Amino acid sequence: MTSTPIHSPGRVVGVIPARLASTRLPRKVLRELLGEPLLAWVYRAAKSCPELDEVIVAADSEEVAQLCKKHGWPCILTSPDLPSGTDRLYAVSREIDAAIYVNIQGDEPLLHPQHITAMLAPFAQPGVEVTTLKVRCTPENIANPNAVKVVTASDGRALYFSRATIPFDREAEGHAVYWKHLGLYAYRKQALARFAALAPGTLEQTERLEQLRLLENGIALYVAETTHDTIGVDTEDDLRRVAAILRQR
Repeated sequence: MTSTPIHSPGRVVGVIPARLASTRLPRKVLRELLGEPLLAWVYRAAKSCPELDEVIVAADSEEVAQLCKKHGWPCILTSPDLPSGTDRLYAVSREIDAAIYVNIQGDEPLLHPQHITAMLAPFAQPGVEVTTLKVRCTPENIANPNAVKVVTASDGRALYFSRATIPFDREAEGHAVYWKHLGLYAYRKQALARFAALAPGTLEQTERLEQLRLLENGIALYVAETTHDTIGVDTEDDLRRVAAILRQR
């Protein structure tokens, strides 16, 4: 367990929602990646982040919980009926006390310590309640609806997230800068509780982007910049691409 850095306003807990009942790539958290379960890569990456005082797996099944027990990973078994990873994060927050909870997706084996450092830095400002990440969008992802784009205000607050190409370069002069959103989040405890109590809004249901629930309800979401891209594993092709990158490492 590490000490909390000076910029962090209290105990910071990383939570890995590990959903066995995934739809696009069934049982993906247990899929083999270079001889180990995908979840093992995510857990080790999270444990390498010095800002996290504790890392906990939020499982949705006894099978995932048994894997955690075998490896000695702290685990809380949450209801399989919870609709999202954020709901699992909130379930953990009701059992484990902390000032800030970091949602580390269970399909992000390329997680880097700098991701957590960047997300926690804005919490030096008392008014910041929720943070997330952006990285420069590569040309092949600008028009890719699976690469979510984000636009921000000058102070880092998110203005909008979309699967569409935003901003729209009307003059086609190539001046637009595109940012890809990375699906990692950090919440103060009270903001997480507030989010969990809100119903999905029209924009969230239209874009199928959970983070829009915050914006629709006037909750500011601050977006930190990182130079480290990730690949969320949703398909067999994603699994192969991640394996190639990890081999090079």
